[in-house]
Amino acid sequence: MRPTGRMHLGHLHGALLNWKMLQKDYECFYFIADWHALTSDYAKPEIIGNSSYGIVMDWISVGIDPEVATIFVQSSIKEHAELHLIFSMITPLAWLERNPTYKEQLKEITQKDIHTYGFLGYPVLQAADILMYMANGVPVGEDQAPHVELTREIARRFNFLYGPTFPEPDVLLVKETSKLLGIDNRKMSKSYDNAIFLTDTDEVIRSKVSQMITDPQRMRKSDPGNPDVCNVYSFHEIYTDPADVAEIDAACRSASVGCVECKRRMAANLIKGLGPVREKRMELEADRETIRNIVERGNEKARLIASETMRRVREAVKI
Repeated sequence: MRPTGRMHLGHLHGALLNWKMLQKDYECFYFIADWHALTSDYAKPEIIGNSSYGIVMDWISVGIDPEVATIFVQSSIKEHAELHLIFSMITPLAWLERNPTYKEQLKEITQKDIHTYGFLGYPVLQAADILMYMANGVPVGEDQAPHVELTREIARRFNFLYGPTFPEPDVLLVKETSKLLGIDNRKMSKSYDNAIFLTDTDEVIRSKVSQMITDPQRMRKSDPGNPDVCNVYSFHEIYTDPADVAEIDAACRSASVGCVECKRRMAANLIKGLGPVREKRMELEADRETIRNIVERGNEKARLIASETMRRVREAVKI
């Protein structure tokens, strides 16, 4: 995960809860992708260093277990850069230029200059991140599957040129536990300033929820609403007791409850639902030395594996 700011509910339900489940069945490596963050935030690198340990605290707060999964920082494992360099020598330029995410982000990210060698080549660095640990699977959403396919192609080309060295990892398709939009009904994102963060206070959460867009067709409290198109209702489905969700659905459709009251109830349930995560986060905030030790242990484990991988790679490439 790129350390470009605080974690929000989109991260929680789009990735972290899946990561928590995966660690039960797989040997998992979760890392702070600080070099990747430089591909778009090279002009303001201070946010990268400021975010890294906070993100690790968020991971642990939601249930990522450092005794089970390996947590490390990308830039602490210099072998990633070496493998990236070697892969870059054998990766055709056309493979990178056809990357759909690259094309989309060139159009969407207009406030930053990302016409750089590093941004074009970030999928090669991703391939190094994955193959360094001889990964059999990569948990991604459907829109990120082309990245894993490129990793497979790079592994296949390396094996063809230098002999069998790397596995061709499969896509572990993960579905978002729920599609939660931002308070303005767009994708939840720091750049849109529409996110509810895991570290927001009760007061901030209530304020943000009060600004959320509901059913756009419901102009007055007396108008019946449609929960199926209401973002607030999507939050109710996750954070409100199922019996109460059914009551809210019926009350909205019959106009017996207004949007203001509906938001008030949802905010209270959201605050309650995030309570254990925020309590754990506060404990970790008070003991940053523990976080540093967790990351350093993860770095050491990752470094041992990466060192052995690079020994095999150098032997295969004969340099």
